[in-house]
Order: sequence, then structure tokens, then C-alpha cells
Amino acid sequence: MAMDGKLVEIAGRNWLTYQILLGGLEIARPEKDRGIDLIVYADSGPELRRFLACPIQMKAASRTTLSLHPKYEKFPNMLLVYVWNLFDSTQTCCYALSYKEALDIAGRLGWIKTNSWITGGRHGIRGYTTTRVSIEATRLLQPYLMTPDRWTERVRSMVRV
Repeated sequence: MAMDGKLVEIAGRNWLTYQILLGGLEIARPEKDRGIDLIVYADSGPELRRFLACPIQMKAASRTTLSLHPKYEKFPNMLLVYVWNLFDSTQTCCYALSYKEALDIAGRLGWIKTNSWITGGRHGIRGYTTTRVSIEATRLLQPYLMTPDRWTERVRSMVRV
């Protein structure tokens, strides 16, 4: 059976939830989709001085995909999380970036100079998406590769924004 887009999204969300829970954090799901897929939060722990929460916009892919859309700029402490390789559990991974970090990478890759980014291109929706992620893009993403033990610090870094 081929994985359709909804199944990929469900698999990605479940994989991501498991990774975050392994990292000692909690997950909440908004009832309505207004651009936030999950909320990761910490409400207890030996070093916790206050409640920490961070919204997540997740992009899941059976292989790879990378995208950025200006509509997410309005969430300054949101993590854009790209879950890749859901068809191969030995290769499944994710990257978590702030909008500013993602925009920096998009600029380095030349995306923000494209018609798609500037005017919305043929679809009229501004942004850039590729399923053919370049070696250079993958290299630029490496500092944002997540493991369960990196989630707490990543959420803390976003709450400081």
C-alpha cells in the first residue's frame, strides 16, 4: 500500500511525538489547524524554573522535502520541523529551525530571489518547496538535526526569542 499524504503526516507526527517524549518533554495538539500542528512543552523537571512551551509546524516526508512560507513569520517562537525518510525507519530523522534560521538557509540557497518566493508564482501562494533537497541544503541543515536529548535545549532557545 502506498502512503498518501495524510498517512505520511500521521506517521511523521507520531514519530516526532515519540522523539520529543523520549527527550522528557510533553506534547499537546491544537484542536484546529491554524498553522500550528503541535505544541511542545515542559511543565516539570529539576532545572525548570517556569513553564516552557513552543509551537511546532511539522512537514513530514516519505523521503525528503524542504519548504518555507512567509506566513509562518508571524510565529516568532515557532519551530519548523522537517521529518524525513518515513519510508525507511533506519534513516528517519528531523530538523528543527526557527523561521529566522530557515529564512537564512533559504537566502543562502537563493530561494528568496525566485518568482515563487517573491510573487507566489503560478499558484499565487508565496513560498518555496522542493522534494529534491540538495547536498548544500542538507549541509546547512546539519546544526539543526534533532535527537531526543536536544529537544529541551531547543525549546528553551525558542522561548528566549
